[in-house]
Amino acid sequence: MDRTVPRTGSDEIELYIRTYYSLLRSTGEIQLEALVEAHANTNSSLHAGALRLEPDVDALTYAALRLPDCIFQVRLVVLGQSQDVFVWRQYPAVESWQPVTAVGRRRRMFFDGQETLAAYVASRSDIDDLIPILVTFQIEWNKLHHLLHGSQIQGWLAELVGKQLDDEEVAALAAGLGMPFDDAARLRQLWGHSLAERLTQIGASRKKLALQLLDSSLAAYRKAIRRWWANIQEHAPEIDFLDRPVYFVSSNTHSLANLLSGLALPDEDSLADFLRRSGELDLLRKYQRVERPGDWENLLYYVQKKYLASEEGKAAAAEKVAAEQAAGIQRVPSSHSFDVEAQIIRLDQLNPEGMDSRLCLPGLEALRESDALIINIDYPLGMAAYQILTEIARNIHHFEGVYVLGKAATLNGRIGDVMIPNVVHDEHSQNTYLFPNCFTAADVAPYLTHGTVMDNQKAITVRGTFLQNPRYVTVIYKEGYTDIEMEAGPFLSAVTESIRPRRHPYDEIVNLYGAPFDVGILHYASDQPMSEGQSLGRRSLSYYGMDSTYAGSAAILRRILQREISNRGRRG
Repeated sequence: MDRTVPRTGSDEIELYIRTYYSLLRSTGEIQLEALVEAHANTNSSLHAGALRLEPDVDALTYAALRLPDCIFQVRLVVLGQSQDVFVWRQYPAVESWQPVTAVGRRRRMFFDGQETLAAYVASRSDIDDLIPILVTFQIEWNKLHHLLHGSQIQGWLAELVGKQLDDEEVAALAAGLGMPFDDAARLRQLWGHSLAERLTQIGASRKKLALQLLDSSLAAYRKAIRRWWANIQEHAPEIDFLDRPVYFVSSNTHSLANLLSGLALPDEDSLADFLRRSGELDLLRKYQRVERPGDWENLLYYVQKKYLASEEGKAAAAEKVAAEQAAGIQRVPSSHSFDVEAQIIRLDQLNPEGMDSRLCLPGLEALRESDALIINIDYPLGMAAYQILTEIARNIHHFEGVYVLGKAATLNGRIGDVMIPNVVHDEHSQNTYLFPNCFTAADVAPYLTHGTVMDNQKAITVRGTFLQNPRYVTVIYKEGYTDIEMEAGPFLSAVTESIRPRRHPYDEIVNLYGAPFDVGILHYASDQPMSEGQSLGRRSLSYYGMDSTYAGSAAILRRILQREISNRGRRG
């Protein structure tokens, strides 16, 4: 069978990847300065201004949101797959260091309070993700340093430390740095009250980050995945996973739990009161004019997430976890390895009366006799998807379904749209996967308020968010690929190994029609790389991401419940 493969021929990107992997073979520290030229020459779509003298605020914002605040103090970033690797390589106490997080990326990280950041990696995808982020941050830091160092604006900023700059002060900052007002305003949005302090730190010295990979072996990644699964088994010792059919879902830690438990809905009055006090006027106006039931529920779930993350919502967050457990939903936090939380959902313990109205199906009472589980994970990054799904497949009876809900960039839609592919080209294996996606537009559209659903799409799984440039995007679009993401290919490689007697092939067409279980992939658009100003470096997904997330989650859960109601007679 002939196929059209998106061969981009980007020598600059391949050179960049080869350069950092060759440097990482060193057992010591490598200086990120050695990667600056190769990084800048890729002409990355996310770092289009790398070679320009003026700061690329979009790229800086994207990178800064995916790094912890302590990055301003960090000199050395140390990467390891598990606690054992850190101990073996003379970092025995990293988990006693300060835990730190980033707004825009889940990654288990610890800071020693001085200059070292320890980060857990689950696969080589974490390396392909983290290195360009760090190099971008250093390049843009040093551009700002050049503008700030020795200038009169340094003394002015020192007087504003701790103050939220008003528009007049932002205009003065923009004039002092010779940048557009909008760029200075986005720096204010990024760092808020800390803006003057951050710029003072940047002006004081150049950034010279170093990186050390403690173990580069595939065995170390596999051991980390095995430890991750062992942690799940330890949290649920009463479950014999080898005797239970499993519906696997990769999504997030809130949408399935909220839809199945409906725990936010009885708290509408308190959540509305929190919304009024939060000062988020756009959300408040949306709440006041909601008409469609699904939109109302989505909005409550979104507000609840904000409330539980607030200081006043801490007690309620603990109560919610306890209530979920009573409803058959058990959370398993990650421990001593990468940051992918899991949920074990026992279908026989769910309460149909407490479910979201979108899940009200005839025959739900049959779930009381079900022995099936849903294993839901907080969607992983890149090749970690392959490692996780293959590990689960080795430790359960069989899959009833594999469902993936994740973010993607769209080349033919808008932010908030949902894309349903039935062809996936995987840059890791170079395979093109053909599969019968169990979802169509009709399964999702009734629950999507603000976007469009497009099925029969072609997706491409890329190695990293920074590892594409305009030529790359143009080539794949010409070949009909409109959906750019990072996990579908690795998941489908694992699906292949779950139904075939050998490891997944390389550089082939892989036909997954006839698989003995459901395969469903839904992507919601978070970026428009062919549209000016529509990347996550410039804007956030906000509520519209929640809308498409819940539409996809509702479709997945309805599919699982319908399948299990039907299967109950067969397995009963």
